[in-house]
Amino acid sequence: MKHVTRASVSTTTDCNGLLVTKFHLPRTKCSPIEGEDAYWATQEGPSDPRAALDNHLRVNQADGNAHLFAWKHARGLHPLSKKEVVKKSASIAITANLPELKGHGLRIGGMLEYLLHGISFEVIKMMGRWSSEIFTRYLRDHATILTPYIQASPILEPFTCYTIPPVC
Repeated sequence: MKHVTRASVSTTTDCNGLLVTKFHLPRTKCSPIEGEDAYWATQEGPSDPRAALDNHLRVNQADGNAHLFAWKHARGLHPLSKKEVVKKSASIAITANLPELKGHGLRIGGMLEYLLHGISFEVIKMMGRWSSEIFTRYLRDHATILTPYIQASPILEPFTCYTIPPVC
């Protein structure tokens, strides 16, 4: 009841025929009773969530009631925990000579990646299920994010009013 299962993953298409994957989070900090749905779409390149999920489900086969991210362990399937994710992320960061991500680092990194691809703040806010503007405090690499907006002839005009968050 409290963890995402493999059966909670589904795909659907919008009116334009675009495919989206949805999974139901049974509980979240903001919605502890009803939970919330999370969505993603196939991406190009090595960070494609569809390819990663397909590979995970192929390698770690289980029935639909199993934890979505359960992985093969010497004693059978083992649910993936935050501790395991942080441990593996730290190992990858050390191997790649990158700074270690802590806490919300992965979520913030995802937000930054979408911003660098020109996705609006409002869309990112909705995707991240943020109910306030607090997520903007976590931004990194401001110059790269703001570059298209601060040109003499901004590339993204007249859309700036929709993509830049209000100044507090």
